[in-house]
Amino acid sequence: MTKGKRDIEKNYPLDQFVEKLRRLADAIESGGRFEIQIAGERVYVPARAAFTIEHERGEDEEEIEFQIKWKPQ
Repeated sequence: MTKGKRDIEKNYPLDQFVEKLRRLADAIESGGRFEIQIAGERVYVPARAAFTIEHERGEDEEEIEFQIKWKPQ
């Protein structure tokens, strides 16, 4: 099944954001896959995913993105 394109940015309260980061860190550390639901869709991140950190600076704001990328199989 082919999934359609999607580009969503979802805000979370601080406690939920921290919980998701902790679950992600545990999955990475244990070598397992990470599961997360974002805006009603469950996403499965495989253990083979690549992890990057991006920093962007504009005139009136800065941004840090923790990125997880993988190719579907």
